[in-house]
Amino acid sequence: MLTGDLALSWRRGDRINPRYIKPEDTNYLQTASGLISIFEQSENSTRFELNSELSEYVGDGTDYKIMRGLIKLLLDRCEFETSSPAEPGEIRHALFFAAKNFHPVINNENAKTEIIKQVAQELNCKTDEVLESLYADLPDNQKLISFETLAPRELIDRYNLAQAQALLYRCLEIRLWVEPQSASGYREIFGAIKSFRLIHSIKGNAVNGYQITLTGPVSMFHRSQKYGVQMAVFLPALLNTKGWRMSAEIHSKEKGNAFYELESRQTLLSSHYENAPEYENPVIQKLFAGWKKIKSEWILELNREIVDLGQTAFVPDLVLRHPNKNKVFLDVLGFWTPDSLKKRLKEFESSGFQNFIIAAWEELRGSRDDVVNIPDNVIVFKRNLDAAMIELTADKL
Repeated sequence: MLTGDLALSWRRGDRINPRYIKPEDTNYLQTASGLISIFEQSENSTRFELNSELSEYVGDGTDYKIMRGLIKLLLDRCEFETSSPAEPGEIRHALFFAAKNFHPVINNENAKTEIIKQVAQELNCKTDEVLESLYADLPDNQKLISFETLAPRELIDRYNLAQAQALLYRCLEIRLWVEPQSASGYREIFGAIKSFRLIHSIKGNAVNGYQITLTGPVSMFHRSQKYGVQMAVFLPALLNTKGWRMSAEIHSKEKGNAFYELESRQTLLSSHYENAPEYENPVIQKLFAGWKKIKSEWILELNREIVDLGQTAFVPDLVLRHPNKNKVFLDVLGFWTPDSLKKRLKEFESSGFQNFIIAAWEELRGSRDDVVNIPDNVIVFKRNLDAAMIELTADKL
């Protein structure tokens, strides 16, 4: 993704849009091809050598920011490695320690040669590798060991998507209107939201569609940077789903807030995610492992159901089923705040729905406000969900 200084957008009134590159622009296709070629040919080169090649290619043209944006996306596809027969810090320590016996070393080439020879023997490496590896851990000296190449058109598509993602770093709130569709379609959209642990509220029903409100990173004062990344990487997942339109309120101190609007039928942006992301939560995985140990009567399963609460909906992660046909839904919150938890509980209260357990992970708490008046079916945990505690709570319900 792009850093904030590489983000480009244009505004008209209260509407804001990313500044895209036309995918069919031959000049930019040629530029993308040239940059990709530099990366492909720089395998085993140092980062300094790669940057020198790129600086010469970019020059001082008027589209400097666009070029740097394309380069940033290509750098994200690189793997650099410190190439050294031993830890550079260990080499430095050995050299400085050995130099004590040859003081002063300045202007004494014989002493320098003997020190290097002694250290090479000590570290079981060649003498020429000692000096080459002395500062190999500095970023400029790291070597490019692999680059995941792509086609020029694909790079431009990634760039346009990254510009849209960059807008969401400054997002206050996203509203999604989801049109009536199949149960599987709804599950894909809700699954994407939960995969990236976004704070959300839902209104509507399966017959008429849903309005989903996603809290943006600017609305949080704790963990907002981490949450902003989650909001941005959610966008490609959303693009893989159908039947929605979006309005994101983008914060601006200078000009006032503006709105970035998008819909599923647009054709400019494309997702590079092959499939909808699987919702993998380490807390849930550990809970399943712990559940086997307690040998509960309750059967713990992944939930595939959207629970209709009248004017809103509940999409829990898990369901507990009892032999007597009772069932209790369990939702492990992603990012959350005491305020978002309070609003969620009010929705349950208004609908009269009681067979639920909410588990709130302190690690993903987005506000330092106090959590007060917690009901019995809300569990705030620090590291792992206790299977016995979940079972006890389900029994009470």
